[in-house]
Amino acid sequence: VQLQACGGGLVQAGGSLRLSCAASGSVFSINVMCWYRQAPGKQRELVSRINSGAVTTYATSVKGRFTISRDNAKNSVYLQMNSLKPEDTAVHYCYYSDLSGLEVWGQGTQVTVSS
Repeated sequence: VQLQACGGGLVQAGGSLRLSCAASGSVFSINVMCWYRQAPGKQRELVSRINSGAVTTYATSVKGRFTISRDNAKNSVYLQMNSLKPEDTAVHYCYYSDLSGLEVWGQGTQVTVSS
């Protein structure tokens, strides 16, 4: 499985961005896809998670502002980020795992929010 993420960029505080991540290869129908982020000098943290049944979880810091979704037919996951804050600035990583125990990370996409 390979992951290709895109959609990062530079936006002003209060703005929006949408991240996309497409999985290719031997994708299991039952899987979990996540978005993590890592700010400079900080540990990587889970932003949001969605399983193949569309059950979602969010970090407290993004609840009410971010929405994760997926398109199983396209093996893709999306992160709609609204009301962005400077503290959302980080490299965002797509992550995939499935019942075989496979875990895959995407290449990361930079999100920068200016104040």
